[in-house]
Amino acid sequence: MGRLVTQWVLLVWGCLMACALAAPPAHAQDPVSSQQNSTGNDDASASPHALPIMFPHQEWDRLWLSGQVNIISQWHPAFPSPYQGPHSLSPQAQDASSRVLTLLTGLRLTGTTALLCDVQETGGHGIGEALGLAGFTNLDVVRNPSLSKAPYIARLMIHQIIPLGHAKTSAEQTPFSVFRELPERRLEVRFGKFSMADFFDVNSYGSDSNFQFMNWSVDNAGTYDYAADTRGYTFAAMLEYHDRWWTVRFAEALMPKVANGINLDADLARARAENIEFEFHKQAIRHQQGVLRLLTFVNHANMGDYQQAIDNFLAGLTPKPEITDHPLETTIKYGFSANFEQPLNDWLGLFGRWGWNEGEHESYAYTEVDQTDQIGAAVKGSLWRRKWDRAGMVFVSNGISRDHQEYLGLGGEGFLLGDGRLNYGRENIVETYYTLHAWRGIYPAFGLQHINNPGYNRDRGPVLVPTLRLHLEF
Repeated sequence: MGRLVTQWVLLVWGCLMACALAAPPAHAQDPVSSQQNSTGNDDASASPHALPIMFPHQEWDRLWLSGQVNIISQWHPAFPSPYQGPHSLSPQAQDASSRVLTLLTGLRLTGTTALLCDVQETGGHGIGEALGLAGFTNLDVVRNPSLSKAPYIARLMIHQIIPLGHAKTSAEQTPFSVFRELPERRLEVRFGKFSMADFFDVNSYGSDSNFQFMNWSVDNAGTYDYAADTRGYTFAAMLEYHDRWWTVRFAEALMPKVANGINLDADLARARAENIEFEFHKQAIRHQQGVLRLLTFVNHANMGDYQQAIDNFLAGLTPKPEITDHPLETTIKYGFSANFEQPLNDWLGLFGRWGWNEGEHESYAYTEVDQTDQIGAAVKGSLWRRKWDRAGMVFVSNGISRDHQEYLGLGGEGFLLGDGRLNYGRENIVETYYTLHAWRGIYPAFGLQHINNPGYNRDRGPVLVPTLRLHLEF
């Protein structure tokens, strides 16, 4: 049934694309003039959609059409490990590669309404099949290798603009917004399938595994257990209010039926997620505009309680602590995070995150982090006359609650972690990368991650993970 629905959606979308392409296009721009016209600012956080691409885009008035390929290959040498459990990162040297292919399309139906559809294909693996690290090293990895490798619809949403004033501002077209002009004060409504991370907890310097960092707990706050299926997407409705210097957004989304599950629970009375974020823009340092984002989320789902799982084990009701051994019930998990970015000049910027969640109920949709601190810097290659190159370095420290620690220490397993026992220490990560603009839309990159106390275990590690990445922009 799911495959039939996908085929029908692709067929209808193909017809819409054909109608749009039948309209006479504007002139095709050469790469240089196109980039100059589309780049709003020339700093280290310039949008990837303003970067050189493989082929010049036809500039259709109503249509967005682009593509991406992201290939990541990682390796780690052998590291010290006196023991390991079923969900440990293997201490033997290993390597793995992943790929993500994405076709991004958008069609502006009217001056205020657009339809967006992205088709994706993923493959390959992550080191250790993405087990054993809370801050896993590759954001592109799908955590269930048994999933079908067939292409799937990643995003399919309606985007509606509701003007609240006459003042307008020019806008850069992106795969998430195909309008060239937007009201300065407006409401934006989105409904359909997308990722919470497309719009919440975004950071210009640290949210893009195509060009920037690759660690899960760098590109998003690890504490943000955002509603998602295994691939990172959900069905949701989102409302945003935009003013000149600030924005507020709210989304109601579906939660998975089980932790890290591919199937979403459509019963909103039983399972759902509320997300609220305030975003403030202000010229704070050297007349450079900084951004502060304040986020809170509340998840309702069939989540287990760490203390209850521990009590059941100590009472002899289970052979080991088992977070999934509980009756069907709705429990609540909530958290908060702050996210900032601050350019210092036209080639250097700072960014950071802080996050916390209550840590009593199981990590359910993203990763096993209950508290996180992050600070980093991003540099643009214009400093050494490589305009489209970029580099960055970041430090992240992740932690878990006392209940979560005790659960893992007694032999319990989360959907990512489980060494069989635990000598607790914060999982500390340093990541650095350099992305090179080789030619047109070809961007090779080199990266390195150093992880102390993998899976919060002082008895294991440290782990060193060199990375090669090839990104293509079409």
